[in-house]
Amino acid sequence: MPVAQLLNSFRADIEQAQRLLELLESEHHALCHCELAVLESLLGDKTRLLDELDRQRHQRSDLLRASGLSADRAGLETLAARSSDGEALLEAATQLAELLDSCQGLNQRNGRLIQNGQTNVEGLLMVVRGKNDAAGLYNRLGQSAASIARQRPLSQA
Repeated sequence: MPVAQLLNSFRADIEQAQRLLELLESEHHALCHCELAVLESLLGDKTRLLDELDRQRHQRSDLLRASGLSADRAGLETLAARSSDGEALLEAATQLAELLDSCQGLNQRNGRLIQNGQTNVEGLLMVVRGKNDAAGLYNRLGQSAASIARQRPLSQA
């Protein structure tokens, strides 16, 4: 019966998603502390977890379709209505969806950190290469380039 298989699949994915949440927190810590070796090892673990979650998702979809149901929440609810374990099945599906939403939020947060870091590095490289007006931040009198540009001669006041 596909209900037992689906329930086991959801439970396995709940464990995987919890591991992914922990991994994303570790990734955040490593990003904040610029621990590149840690980030590299976490990337492999993250990829494996995501691949496993995707594989399980496909298996659940195939099980639902094989039962003549749609591979979405409506199909799952139809199957749950026919089974004594239906409530547990829907609870597991809801729990997994919530965990995956949390994972997505943490992954987006980490993505923003990476993007900000890339922007900062690009800006620094422009300064080093001399392709940025920020390279001349101050003149010999200690005035900033921005304040000099805003000053108008007295004849134009």
